[in-house]
Amino acid sequence: MVSEEVKNQIEKAIAILKEGGVVVFPTETAYGLAADATNSQAVDLVYKIKGRVPEKTLPIIAGNREMAESVGYMPPMLKKLADRYWPGPLTLLLPVSRGALAPAIVKNDQIAVRVSSHPIAKALSEGLGAPIVSTSANVHGEPTCYDVASVQSQFEGRPVQPNMYLDIGPLQSELPSTIVGVDDYGYPDVLRQGSIEIDL
Repeated sequence: MVSEEVKNQIEKAIAILKEGGVVVFPTETAYGLAADATNSQAVDLVYKIKGRVPEKTLPIIAGNREMAESVGYMPPMLKKLADRYWPGPLTLLLPVSRGALAPAIVKNDQIAVRVSSHPIAKALSEGLGAPIVSTSANVHGEPTCYDVASVQSQFEGRPVQPNMYLDIGPLQSELPSTIVGVDDYGYPDVLRQGSIEIDL
């Protein structure tokens, strides 16, 4: 059950996302940085806050399966994995199918998308009505953060700061999401084994 205090935080966070801001928020794996994935300026802020090089794309979270399939084409073999593991920590590399996403989200005509099992991640994307950027809330190259104090410590003194910290307390330490694409023959290709173990 989500408390009234958390509901209020979610509403405030959605308003900030709609204005092009960046929110630190909890996911099923760690704290992440959220921004409107269709807003190029908001996505650029995430790169600046995190210190991530532009060559590295940013994964996104869709609030539901329909939203995910509206921005990316899902090959049949990946559809089976989505049927089994979504919502959950499975990121799929899909051919982009719509031009609404910020260009920085798309790399080699592909996007990295998942439907999160965390109620707050889901609520932020559905409240925004668009996918959200979901990259770990840490300085690029530094450890993953499972509590807001650790995130604040890493970002302290950086020239660009998140607009809001949506704090629900410490999270259980989990591996990042598993990333799966397809090979040249259309078969699933595990690019990173994470929270979900996939044996192909």
